[in-house]
Amino acid sequence: MSGEPRPGLHSERTRLAWVRTAVTMAGAGIGAAGISVRQDLVALAVPFAAAALAGAVLLLRTGTRHRRLERALRQRRPLDDRLDTGVAWAGALAVAAAALVMVLTLAL
Repeated sequence: MSGEPRPGLHSERTRLAWVRTAVTMAGAGIGAAGISVRQDLVALAVPFAAAALAGAVLLLRTGTRHRRLERALRQRRPLDDRLDTGVAWAGALAVAAAALVMVLTLAL
């Protein structure tokens, strides 16, 4: 066992939660963009593609974020995750707005 204290498994659970969020956002964005193109709602493919891109960015940043989290926990200081949180919110809002417009458009 290493000499450094382990803060626990919560950082691993947090990392896995971010991975699930990123993969879901990327997959849902790609799928919804495809559906919107097939339904001749090409303009809606843009926000869905933006959500897919946000998910891909979050997935790429997972390793860096995990290392920063581990370091912050060992040093007992807060982690500044505003960038990742902003990317996740932007992707989620893009999906929500585009899905609402898609549902309203297809319902009429």
